[in-house]
Amino acid sequence: MLLLKMFTRKWILATLFVLAGTALCIRLGIWQLDRLEQRRAFNSHYEASRAMPSLDLNSELPGNLTNMEWRSVLVIGEYDFENQVALRNQYYGDQYGYHLLTPLRFEGKAVFVDRGFIPADGNSAPADWRKYDEPGAVTVTGQIRLGQTKPAFGGVADALPENGTRLEIWNNADIARIASQMPYPILPVLIQPDVDASDTEFPIPYQPTIELTEGSHFGYALQWFTFATILFVGYPFFLQKQEAHAI
Repeated sequence: MLLLKMFTRKWILATLFVLAGTALCIRLGIWQLDRLEQRRAFNSHYEASRAMPSLDLNSELPGNLTNMEWRSVLVIGEYDFENQVALRNQYYGDQYGYHLLTPLRFEGKAVFVDRGFIPADGNSAPADWRKYDEPGAVTVTGQIRLGQTKPAFGGVADALPENGTRLEIWNNADIARIASQMPYPILPVLIQPDVDASDTEFPIPYQPTIELTEGSHFGYALQWFTFATILFVGYPFFLQKQEAHAI
């Protein structure tokens, strides 16, 4: 009898709102569980990658580099400063600037190295960046990263100029697009060098802080499922109480 009353003209709109709200809460709970699984998968991949021995690109070049993000890496080569680019919207403390992405050439191959932060002041053009050149052979140790096609939240991918000129300053470390304007092939990953806490000379390398936790996703999922239960189970009792007062 109560079920029939829920779909009468008097209560149909409220019933539909309750059902829609219940479905939304369940969907949000499932979304949080999906986020939890993604977080667990990332943690597992990160720990497995960091546990692997350092990859020496001069002696071994696997074909599945894009599956090796976060693995330690070492390479010896020479920088190609003519073809380096910069990433805008970078910070070192409160100081605004860029990160230099410089190709490192080695044994007929090349890979981008995120050499680190330089201040925006006095560094608006590629010619300005040449004061940070490191000529000759260099040894780079760090970790493999995949770059980024666009910001995680909002934003759009960088577009190459229609007139065929090089894009020198990028919003995102989009390795595939940057590589498309290079005069030679380049590996589909970049190297993020190790950080020396005593290094205060630009460019200053950067390493992200990784927190291997599961976050609050499970707790949020329980909250959404609780809200769904309250709506779905509590609504008939509310309706019954309203009908009793009306008698």
